[in-house]
Amino acid sequence: MLDKGLRILNFDNSIVAQRKLFSEYLTKVVDFTGLANCARLFMPSGVRSKILRDLGDDGKNYPCFLGSGDFHHISEVLTSRINEEACLIVFDFHPDWDLFSPRFACGSWVNQALKNKFIVKCVLIGPGSEDLSFPALQTANLGALSSGRLEIYPYRKKPSRVYFRGLRQSQSIAVRKGIFSDQIIWDQLENKDLAGFFLQLIRRLPTNKVYVSIDKDCLRADYALTNWEEGFLSLEQLLATLRLIRHNLDIVGLDVTGDYSPPRIAGRIKAAISKFDHPKHPSADNCLPSLITSVNERVNLQLLQEVFS
Repeated sequence: MLDKGLRILNFDNSIVAQRKLFSEYLTKVVDFTGLANCARLFMPSGVRSKILRDLGDDGKNYPCFLGSGDFHHISEVLTSRINEEACLIVFDFHPDWDLFSPRFACGSWVNQALKNKFIVKCVLIGPGSEDLSFPALQTANLGALSSGRLEIYPYRKKPSRVYFRGLRQSQSIAVRKGIFSDQIIWDQLENKDLAGFFLQLIRRLPTNKVYVSIDKDCLRADYALTNWEEGFLSLEQLLATLRLIRHNLDIVGLDVTGDYSPPRIAGRIKAAISKFDHPKHPSADNCLPSLITSVNERVNLQLLQEVFS
């Protein structure tokens, strides 16, 4: 069960500017700003080890705020501390399952998280990015999808084609087999009774303990101003789904990313990767800093109110 307090893992100062969080919750800030440049987007194993060592078991059952979605791979560090069977439920516009990304990267952290044997299933809710299309799909962890250990439910996604990967139909996808390629038919959320669908999903999870990871880029720009694309979910849909989780499952951990900070990158190669990887027009583009902070803080408070109600 979640403890009623917060841990802010401060890499980019995006959360510490949100003063209402501090006035309404018992909050501890863990300063990682000295690691921000080398941890943003992806990090070497030595940096990961230092973060894990500095965290220890402190705040293990507190909601954690991580800042920008550029640091979503810190979720893997947090989930690596899970030592009892649990499911991982991720809300994200991106699937974060690329096999060829660096091991400890925001684009591949779900793969690393699944290496923890105690995470018995991962469910991704709300992806809609081009990571679910060719050619990005060629380097995705389709093995976990075929086995059913990973389920993906895009909000809106046309069928995708993948070549020479040998997919199998599983709980969350249908597959049309071809000679050299397979077509994936995604189980989209857009036209579903989301509450009814999610309640059924919850009831067939193999354990009632869950870790929840939320990247707010899954939300429309009305509700989240990030340095990534705009997602499709409304805040009401996200809150309603969290309510179902809280009422039916035991939340053993929670983290939130998707706040805004300008990408400050050390090194030319990483800066080039960052420029290529980030969208040209993120949802926070041309917004005043005061508006960005206000919108993101308001949603963070509503997320906390829902999980603590």
